[in-house]
Amino acid sequence: MKRITLAVAMFLAVTACKTNPFTGKSTLNFYPNSQIFPMAFAQYDSFLDENKVITGTSDAQMITRVGQRIASAAERWLDANGYPGYLKDYKWEYNLVDDKTVNAWCMPGGKIVFYTGILPITQNEAGIAVVMGHEVAHALADHGAQRMSAGMLQQIGAVAGNVAIQDPEKRNMFNTAYGLGSQVGVMLPFSRGHETEADRIGLQIMAIAGYNPDEAAQLWQRMKAQSGGQAPPEFLSTHPSNDTRISNLTAWAPAAKQEARKFGVTSFK
Repeated sequence: MKRITLAVAMFLAVTACKTNPFTGKSTLNFYPNSQIFPMAFAQYDSFLDENKVITGTSDAQMITRVGQRIASAAERWLDANGYPGYLKDYKWEYNLVDDKTVNAWCMPGGKIVFYTGILPITQNEAGIAVVMGHEVAHALADHGAQRMSAGMLQQIGAVAGNVAIQDPEKRNMFNTAYGLGSQVGVMLPFSRGHETEADRIGLQIMAIAGYNPDEAAQLWQRMKAQSGGQAPPEFLSTHPSNDTRISNLTAWAPAAKQEARKFGVTSFK
């Protein structure tokens, strides 16, 4: 059983790779779009049914307008860099939901939600573009499917250990050590890597869409102020620290502007 479990894990890891067009790196992904997108779309519809969606307001219209510009910029970049048709299965949708939570998210396939609670932090259309670019980048890079794939391997490793270790006491020790080690040493860094990748891709896309990438670091300054400095240590978090993000986004902004110039964008909103 142990050998079979390990063989399955190795087979999946070797065969289930997909290239991230924005980084050129191979990524772990067991779930094709044809499998994960319908599930995501159904969950999104259920969420909208169960929450108060705001329509017709200037804020709701701004969310849609920025989302459309960001998605169009992503498609322009993909087409220009040898990935025509990459977005053919995406079904972009942008909704504003009445909720005080300071958050926004994008499901696989392009289903996006902004909570009203984040609007005082974004402040303006460029601020919305920072968040929108980041969330769209998660969808473009298949981060949701990658997290599910990594979770599957984590579970396979746990099963293999429990099958191999016969002594109950040693098995309990393994489970404790494996749970903590795989979470802090693998899953959390994996998640932080996705967030950093989405920050960088999102910055580039927002610039191509005509929004000033300098706004990104300013938005995270406001995020830091809003949090009051209350955050877990970075190594125990799913996200990079506010200071890390501010530093990264400041450093990457000139390159994002340079990329936008390739598409004829020389001034930014």
